[in-house]
Amino acid sequence: MSTQIPKQTEESSETEAETQPASKGEERRAEKRRRAAERREQRQEEEAEKAADDDSTVELKVFRYDPQVEGKQEPRFDTFHVPFTKGMTVLDALMYARDTYDSSLTFRHSCRQAVCGSDAMFVNGGQKLACKTQISDLEEPVRVEPLPHAEVTKDLVVDMEHFYEQMEAVEPYFQTDEYPDGELEEQRQDRANREKIKMSTRCIWCGACMSSCNVAAGDNEYLGPAAINKAYRFAMDEREGEEMKQKRLEIIEQEHGVWRCQTQFSCTEVCPKDIPLTEHIQELKREAVKNNLKFW
Repeated sequence: MSTQIPKQTEESSETEAETQPASKGEERRAEKRRRAAERREQRQEEEAEKAADDDSTVELKVFRYDPQVEGKQEPRFDTFHVPFTKGMTVLDALMYARDTYDSSLTFRHSCRQAVCGSDAMFVNGGQKLACKTQISDLEEPVRVEPLPHAEVTKDLVVDMEHFYEQMEAVEPYFQTDEYPDGELEEQRQDRANREKIKMSTRCIWCGACMSSCNVAAGDNEYLGPAAINKAYRFAMDEREGEEMKQKRLEIIEQEHGVWRCQTQFSCTEVCPKDIPLTEHIQELKREAVKNNLKFW
């Protein structure tokens, strides 16, 4: 004869099963799940920190070349990852790469205030002063190369001798016929005349304009925009002697002078001091024409 278990007894058994402590296997599985969750959280934190680090670094691709070291005579690009800081310039990044990663990295710099003109480079496809160019204004990777159309001496350093020779060719210094009567009296200049030549006096001899000029790239004898601007600075100064002004006009109106300019405005676009170089060249062309006009 079979006996039936009261319903109340079955319900009591289920309740007791639910209140019984978990087995050791269940505890291990729960601990495993807890540890897995902790690892996921840790990975997420690490990925977030890595992403933050990636946002705070800048990638530099720097031209390298050293003709005096075997194994470095073939031009190449080296990549540097530099920690980004607010206000960082290309020059700051290069100095960090040199001081931290490779002490042989070579480039010119001096004042770091866009005055000396020594650190003109080819940055992301354009002539710029490294000390003036903000990293935050550039797309990555930041590609840094020496100035085009010049012989590379080492890494980012180019030979500037030809540029200086062209500048000296226009005799870039003040020469006058008359001096004030008083020993301590200054040689006065009209305010309007000073305003006329003011922008031309800002040239810092960086060579960026010469590097950007297609005419200078194909004609090694072309005076170039910087030298012609320097001639403008003195030729248009009312204190300049008439004889010397005539000599300057003869220099700039030669075959490789102002008439070689094709008015492409590339020099004006890259000038770090915003000198209207092309306009000055055109004005000297007009002066050269007037100088050769004869009325009889």
